[in-house]
Amino acid sequence: MYFDGTAHHKGAGVGVVFVTSQGEVLPYSFTLMQLCFNNVAEYQALILGLEMAIKMKRLQLQVFGDSLLLVNQLLGSYEVKKPELRPYHDYAKRLMGWLGDVTIQPVPRKENKKATALAALASSLTLPDQVQVTVCQKWVVPLPNKAEGEESELKHLVVVFEVEKE
Repeated sequence: MYFDGTAHHKGAGVGVVFVTSQGEVLPYSFTLMQLCFNNVAEYQALILGLEMAIKMKRLQLQVFGDSLLLVNQLLGSYEVKKPELRPYHDYAKRLMGWLGDVTIQPVPRKENKKATALAALASSLTLPDQVQVTVCQKWVVPLPNKAEGEESELKHLVVVFEVEKE
């Protein structure tokens, strides 16, 4: 699982990318409903990914992130000095314990491009007074080499989830 979070003065978003053992890529993008700092957005991305992994019943998980601070805090190499990060850190550690076999390691930013792009997309789709932004995928020109009269099949499906705050 690759994760990334981004925050700026207009919004925050996270990206999570699962890569299965068969090489299948499962990308997810979430808009965060509250403004926050980058480190909080990073923790939000990790936590959302861990929660999804639990629901998928993934008992073995390799986690990759480009935030050295966050990864090293979770590995115990760095102390969590900012009190506002402590609840996120503790919850992430608890989720990792529920999963069982979890490893976490840093990756260079260039190896985390998909999660970074999804986080940037989500943060840019944060619009005031708009609860949901629908992202659709459509191809309007028929694909070449299709037999005439043959119906085209849906090859890709984009799913948009809206996460409600309880």
